[in-house]
Amino acid sequence: MKGDEAMGNVEQEYGPLPTAAADVETLLGRVADLIGNARPMPLSASVMVNRDEVLELVEEAVARLPEELRAARWLLRERQEFLDKVQREGDEILEAARVRAERMVQRTEVVRAAQQEARHTLDDAEAEARRLRHEAEDFCDQKLAQFEIILDRTIKTVQAGRSRLQASIPEHESDATGEDGQPESEFYDQDL
Repeated sequence: MKGDEAMGNVEQEYGPLPTAAADVETLLGRVADLIGNARPMPLSASVMVNRDEVLELVEEAVARLPEELRAARWLLRERQEFLDKVQREGDEILEAARVRAERMVQRTEVVRAAQQEARHTLDDAEAEARRLRHEAEDFCDQKLAQFEIILDRTIKTVQAGRSRLQASIPEHESDATGEDGQPESEFYDQDL
């Protein structure tokens, strides 16, 4: 029989099975025997099997599965859920890091743009200050030049007036003397 042969192969490969596992193996061996010994249908490779009998054996085999197998399935499911959770958390951490890096880059770009704008504004202010200083110097130079012209005219006028005065004093020198008895021209020269 094929079922006993399959069970013998399992025991040879893995050693003697625990009681619950042996019961399941026995039931599965019986299912294999049922299918293997089933009557073939005429002109077909299919066989006729009693459905109720096979279902009953499979359900009993499932019911007799060892508790360790159920616990192992539960552990596998828990492990997968844990791995999924860790994967989600890892993805969230990576996304948060990516967002933070983008913000830092944006801040860096904002700072760089602000520094560039500040340099531009400072350059503009320095250029404007130079322009205003040159305008002020030009204005002062123009006013000083005008004042120089006025002073030069004033000096020439004063010199011309003094020259006229000195020219007229020798004519009146004999009749014009100061209170101290000196001629008035000397008196005028001393005051100046």
